[in-house]
Amino acid sequence: MPAPGEPGYDCADGEAHIDRVSGDEPLLPARVHRPADLVRLFLGIVGIALVLALAAFAHGTTTGLEQDIKESTGRAPQLLASFAGLAANIAIFIVPVAFAVERLIKRDGLRIADGVLAAVLAHGVSLATDLWVARSAPGSIRDALTQQAPTGGLTDPVHGYLAPVIAYMTAVGMSHRPRWRVAMWAVLLLDAFAVLVNGYTTPFSIVTTVLIGWTVAYGTLYAVGSPNVRPTGRHLLTGLRRVGFKPVTALRTEDGTDDTEPHDRGRRYIVTLEDGPPLDVTVVDREQQAQGFFYRVWQRLALRGITQRRSLQSLRQALEQEALLAYAAIAAGANAPKLIATSELGPDAVMLVYEHIGGRPLGQVPTEEITDELMAGAWRQVHALQSRRIAHRRLDGDALLVDRSGNVVLTDLRGGEIAAGDLVLRMDVAQLLVTLGLRVGAERAVATGVAVLGPDAIADSLPLLQPIALTRTSRATLRQLARERAQREREKVLEAAAAVKEAKESVSDRKALKAERQAEKRAMDEALEEAREEDLLAQIRRQVLLIRPQAPIEPVRLERIKPRTLISFVAGAFAAYFLLSQLTHVQFGDLVEKADWWWVAVAVAFQALTYVAAAMSLLGFVPEKVGFGRTVLAQVAGSFVKLVAPAAVGGVALNTRFLQRSGVRPGLAVASVGASQLFGLACHILLLLSFGYVTGTERSSSLGPSRTVIGGLLTAAVLVLVVAAIPVLRKFVSTRVRSLFAGVVPRMLDVMQRPQKLVSGIGGMLLLTAANVMCLDAAIRAFGGELSYASIAVVFLTANALGSAAPTPGGVGAVELALTAALTVAGLPAEQGTPAVLLFRLMTLWLPVLPGWLSFTHLTRKGAI
Repeated sequence: MPAPGEPGYDCADGEAHIDRVSGDEPLLPARVHRPADLVRLFLGIVGIALVLALAAFAHGTTTGLEQDIKESTGRAPQLLASFAGLAANIAIFIVPVAFAVERLIKRDGLRIADGVLAAVLAHGVSLATDLWVARSAPGSIRDALTQQAPTGGLTDPVHGYLAPVIAYMTAVGMSHRPRWRVAMWAVLLLDAFAVLVNGYTTPFSIVTTVLIGWTVAYGTLYAVGSPNVRPTGRHLLTGLRRVGFKPVTALRTEDGTDDTEPHDRGRRYIVTLEDGPPLDVTVVDREQQAQGFFYRVWQRLALRGITQRRSLQSLRQALEQEALLAYAAIAAGANAPKLIATSELGPDAVMLVYEHIGGRPLGQVPTEEITDELMAGAWRQVHALQSRRIAHRRLDGDALLVDRSGNVVLTDLRGGEIAAGDLVLRMDVAQLLVTLGLRVGAERAVATGVAVLGPDAIADSLPLLQPIALTRTSRATLRQLARERAQREREKVLEAAAAVKEAKESVSDRKALKAERQAEKRAMDEALEEAREEDLLAQIRRQVLLIRPQAPIEPVRLERIKPRTLISFVAGAFAAYFLLSQLTHVQFGDLVEKADWWWVAVAVAFQALTYVAAAMSLLGFVPEKVGFGRTVLAQVAGSFVKLVAPAAVGGVALNTRFLQRSGVRPGLAVASVGASQLFGLACHILLLLSFGYVTGTERSSSLGPSRTVIGGLLTAAVLVLVVAAIPVLRKFVSTRVRSLFAGVVPRMLDVMQRPQKLVSGIGGMLLLTAANVMCLDAAIRAFGGELSYASIAVVFLTANALGSAAPTPGGVGAVELALTAALTVAGLPAEQGTPAVLLFRLMTLWLPVLPGWLSFTHLTRKGAI
């Protein structure tokens, strides 16, 4: 038994209580990486960038501000300035040392170690910044951060001692203790005043120094982790006694989270009392409150028409919201745990005490035990909430508790919303349809929902039946089911292909072989049709439409911005900056006068040839008969499409659509385009290695490859070894490769039977590369430059690969940057390389837009795409 004064001993009323916490409670980590520290690190970096940008672009404003501050501080008495400098120099070292001594006395040495590490890193960053300002920074930034020192020379851009002190004070947590916080700010303000009055710094230098110290401190805390102050079960029992309970033991049940849901649901305990029924207690601490911060920020930015809870709530706000939702749900007539007490557990955690409800989450109930009556009970709870305009927002398997009597109880109300709009209420219905459908199928889920809510309410949820409107847990489950469904489809197709191959080997007669080929095609088509399976969302829509054929099914647009759109916007902004910076150095009048128009005409001719080559490379992997002229027009139309989509995506989608409209079965069209892309990738790599080898031997008498090729091969080998060594990457790559070859291999069996097709496809790929290389060569010669064809081929193939990977439409920015840099490395002067790149991109990207739009319009009108 603990002695008096030890944790677990309570002598109130002359009684002794022993805190008993279940040994199953997971040990809390000694250190945690706080998302709030990462947010502060990001804000500090943004603040430094803004200060430097203001110093660089608002030189007049910064100079005027410095003059005003200098005049104001110059009026201070010299005695006061000298005293302030002396006091600041003493206090700047005494205060941190005094705090360190206090922490060491209280056996908190790790916190001091964090502060020392942050101070060392801040000193290093300060030295690096001083070196950058002195040697490489623009003159406006140098003028804003330095000035003439009273002792001669220039002042330091960043104070080498103040930034480490700020980093130390921040990392050790002085700002969390009121008395020390006052001392810290007094020291900082005194020091800033002293160095400004005495002319040893500038205002922008002070601000930059503070931001560097602050940013480095939080970066260090996030990297090494902060001491974990989360309350344990023992603290929970002590807190329960403070609110009048007499707990005996606390059993940790589960985290209430999984790998896909934000970890903000709290830690849950079952607490037994000396007298009376047990309690369900949820503990929410500051760390759990911060979990999922970046996801919630993205949700607030990306979704429209939906009220999102604040990205980072305080503990008090979280407690009040959950208490409000608990009382509102019970008042609405829903089965929800009764909240009987709330309390704080120190400054960093709160607890919510509920009446105990024994049961299992719906996700843990065996499928055979999920009856129609149980599902109807879940729908009745949703009906009760919606009758009072309450939205739950997390109706997944963890939020629906089935008690011992078989009744459904709603838990996890923290993410809910009162006075909810129609859109959010319909999202709850769609979510419950998916939650139940994942367990018992679409038909039973829809039938029980219609029986309770009525067909109209279920039908109104169809536009919200989309992944973005579901919880992260449901989306992850649907993705897993989709992968399993695709795997089953691939296995069925491969089995059909193997059966067809065996039947073909037993046929020797020529006529019979031709008939067998037709039968093979039909068998493959039938296998593809039979292998297709509807996903759960499509099954739910079909079941609802059987009841309400006129129900709206057009999805509501919930996304304000998509991740791909954001990436494209950022990449496009970078590309625009790069192009503008290049174009500012180009005199277009001289460009037109110096260009050799004969070589410009040659570049146009070779560019036109690329469309013929692209059509050959596509049709070479399509055994069916497709018109060559329309295929060329489709490739021309691709010049317009790739301006509104990344190059590698727009072309694939357009060619697939074109083949389908030309009579090729959808599965076979995808396989043909996939085979063309696969062979194109292999051809691209082989050509890049071959021309790289040739380029390495051009300037050497030996036959050894260049160091660049060797370095590239070694890098590729290292990447392969890394992928093979890491199970997650190995599984990811193998899954993608299997999915690619599952459709391509059967298609290639058809192509192999027509060698002329394969020759046309590979020949088209080689011709496509050659035409682009000759076009780039003509653009270079148009401005008097000259390089070997091998060097130009390496330049083009490298830039083309980067352009295909870039998220910008047509690879804008990435291709120009890669071409310009590669031509410079190859030895072409910038005054010839830059206009040559602009001419090449004009020929390959911008001039074909109008013909591409005309071709796209023509093919669309004819129903060819």
